[in-house]
Amino acid sequence: MPEHLRVALGDLVHRYAALADQRRTEELAALFTEDGELVVPTPPERLEPHLELRGRAAITEHLAVLSGLTLTSHQLVGEVYDALDDTRATGRVACVAHHLDGERDVVWHLHYDDTYVLEAGAWRFRRRELHLDFIHTQRISAHR
Repeated sequence: MPEHLRVALGDLVHRYAALADQRRTEELAALFTEDGELVVPTPPERLEPHLELRGRAAITEHLAVLSGLTLTSHQLVGEVYDALDDTRATGRVACVAHHLDGERDVVWHLHYDDTYVLEAGAWRFRRRELHLDFIHTQRISAHR
């Protein structure tokens, strides 16, 4: 895989994590194609991705749930990409996501299975599936 492609895809997935932590949901949804898909679980009932959100408006609306949390911290811990051709790629991105809610930290150990496309000179998510591997909860004593 060309290094410039690896850098571009790495920027996309890191930007997604940063925008999620900043609660900038419209900009977050803009990282998807206009008809992009975000497929998410509904924990704690279901850990596998099953709820399909299609289009930027639906993605923005769903991600607004982040604003109800005290703080989030998405830490990417591994990335693997495969180019399919000059305009399409796939990736698997591992992440540990902290969700602070009062004095609780609900920690998601997850991975994303992604499909990327080059659109108007920029790489975007065509499809992003969030797979929850496991969740644990811990008490916190302080936060910013």
